[in-house]
Amino acid sequence: MIETITIKSIATFDPVEGVKIEGLKKVNFFYGANGSGKTTIANFLQNPSNTKYKDCVVSWKNAQAIKTLVYNKEFREKNFGKGKIEGVFTLGEATKDEKKVIDDKTEQLKLIKSDGEKIRGSLNAQGEKKEAFVTEFKEFAWTKIYKKYQNVFKEAFTGSMKSGDLFRNRLLQEFVNNKEAFQTFDELKEKAATIFGEVPQNISPINTIDFDRIIEIENNSIWKKIIVGKADVDIAKLIKKLNINDWVSQGRAYIQANDKTCPFCQQPTITEGFKAQLESFFDETYLNDINSLKALKQEYNTLIQNIINELNNIEANQKDFKNSKLNNYKFSSNLKTLISQNSTNAEYLNNKLKEPSRSFELVSQKEQLTLISELINSANAEIKKHNDIVTDFTNQRNKLVIAIWKFIIEEFRTDIEKFNSTRKGIETGIASIDLQLKNKLKEFQELKLEIKQLSKNVTGIKPTIDEINKLLKYYGFTNFEIVPASEEGYYKIQREDGTIAESTLSEGEITFITFLYYLQLAKGGTSEDNVNEERILVIDDPISSLDSNVLFVVSTLIKEILKEVKLDKGNIKQVILLTHNIYFHKEVSYEGLHRKGEKPLFWILRRNHKTSTLQSYFEQNPIQSSYDLLWRDIKEWEKNSGTTIQNTMRRILENFFGILGSKRDDFLIGKFEIQEEREICRSLLSWVNEGSHTLPDDLYIEAPDGTIVKYLKVFQDIFKHTKNIGHYNMMMGVSSEPE
Repeated sequence: MIETITIKSIATFDPVEGVKIEGLKKVNFFYGANGSGKTTIANFLQNPSNTKYKDCVVSWKNAQAIKTLVYNKEFREKNFGKGKIEGVFTLGEATKDEKKVIDDKTEQLKLIKSDGEKIRGSLNAQGEKKEAFVTEFKEFAWTKIYKKYQNVFKEAFTGSMKSGDLFRNRLLQEFVNNKEAFQTFDELKEKAATIFGEVPQNISPINTIDFDRIIEIENNSIWKKIIVGKADVDIAKLIKKLNINDWVSQGRAYIQANDKTCPFCQQPTITEGFKAQLESFFDETYLNDINSLKALKQEYNTLIQNIINELNNIEANQKDFKNSKLNNYKFSSNLKTLISQNSTNAEYLNNKLKEPSRSFELVSQKEQLTLISELINSANAEIKKHNDIVTDFTNQRNKLVIAIWKFIIEEFRTDIEKFNSTRKGIETGIASIDLQLKNKLKEFQELKLEIKQLSKNVTGIKPTIDEINKLLKYYGFTNFEIVPASEEGYYKIQREDGTIAESTLSEGEITFITFLYYLQLAKGGTSEDNVNEERILVIDDPISSLDSNVLFVVSTLIKEILKEVKLDKGNIKQVILLTHNIYFHKEVSYEGLHRKGEKPLFWILRRNHKTSTLQSYFEQNPIQSSYDLLWRDIKEWEKNSGTTIQNTMRRILENFFGILGSKRDDFLIGKFEIQEEREICRSLLSWVNEGSHTLPDDLYIEAPDGTIVKYLKVFQDIFKHTKNIGHYNMMMGVSSEPE
């Protein structure tokens, strides 16, 4: 059964507010003028999956949809005008005993369904109970646990903080799986301050230095060696005596090849013999030693300068690095000493090349280089420790997170165990009820199949033909009838002479016969399998183009269906009837003495300012007569368009004071003793006549509320001054004359 209908963003229904029809019962009456939205509702219920109804919603009892059979213009066009009509299967050929068996089993099926609905209701109630209980625990976990520890252990809750559901689920999961050793709050807090602080990053190790070759060069004996010329040469004695070995060696470089001028005394004393003695004195051994000095000096300077440059870069980088592991103070101090020692050695090297005969001892830089190397090695050891921590950081962090959850679990163990125990009890109950529901559903399906098989053996389309033809003849439609078509399972409309009658039927005849076909379809089915299916009837204005006699017939046929629906008999579970005809509404909703079963509900659809609105009257029928309806429009004028109230006032005055004829206006005006009141009354009568007999222009398409209120007061005074205030009070529903 349909419980709620929401219509939005279609036809005259507002895209935001729309109309929501709630609390639908077995029988529901909707009255509304043409264009108020009735057909839109019927069309939506006929095809709710159509994309144009994407903002519309239909809600079913127990979320179980039932086949909906809609009678509207589309139904008439679909089923007539093609020369044949699809057959309707009913139980007309069944014997009395066969029908009784089917009826009894159908009633039994209803009881099973009713039991199933009760079980489903219990299942839903238990589900809601579980949901409420789980929600309550979620709030507890969020407010009592998360809020308590979020400032201290927030990092441990990462991934569980977006919602209370996530946090609750994580808590219950940790309760089952967490096997970590227990740690105290203070221990966890101390670790969290470190591990949950700034995430450490890997540090690149400092380049080490290799200075073995430098020390080896410094210790070379050549620096102490006295390098002099050959001793057995004639000039050797003189050079040695004067100790001018280095001076002669340097001057020898200035002797030109063919020049006899001495570079020392500038006299032409350089003979070939002298040159030969110099060459002999500075022999190959001497030259080799000099070349060794030069090569070692060059190598030494290059090596030591490269190291100093590297150390300078290290010093600069480490001073700017806030996480440096190097003892920058000692490093800088040792580096300065190294640079100073290197300057001294550079001078010694230069002097040795100038004076090879002198003995020099280089300042050993081994100590400084060793100290610097030790500082670098020590820093790299610390860097390795740091990087090892970084490498294991994720593991350490995960261990801390697990330990924190373990602490929380132990603190709230009693609450968690109580929740799990209670939830398990509820879930056990749900499983038991769910099993009952499945068994009941199985029983329902088996019995439904049995009824379908029994019905299949005694159903046919001929009883439908007989029933429709009987009703046609009974209500005066004798010039045509329904007969089987040549194609099995179909009907056709045929005249007495055998010709097809569909193309010559009047609009009223087509309307009547299509409605009779609809009623048979409501009782039966289009196949033997769906004869006993439950269904909902939606009837949209079935009395168009019908005269008053047939209108009465249609309303009588519908009332017979409504009577069974209210008593929950048959397979029709709900009826939604929509009409714009007041007389038909009164007839079809009149119960007379048959007031058994559930009471129907009443609504009125109105179109106000191009937008459809809905007013519920619950179990009170709002339609009594056209005159009553006029007074209802006066009472509810604020819910209607201002363009109708003038015509409504005119019709009431004409109906009630019609006996006065053409002198009505003068008579009514004369009842006002004060001239000003007479003028207001005259203005009212002119206003209602103007608004009801002429087409309003754009300027006065709607009367201002202030104008309407003023004339409503004069309208009331007319009844007061003509001594008919009692009638006014009765029609307006007031207990006494307002002051």
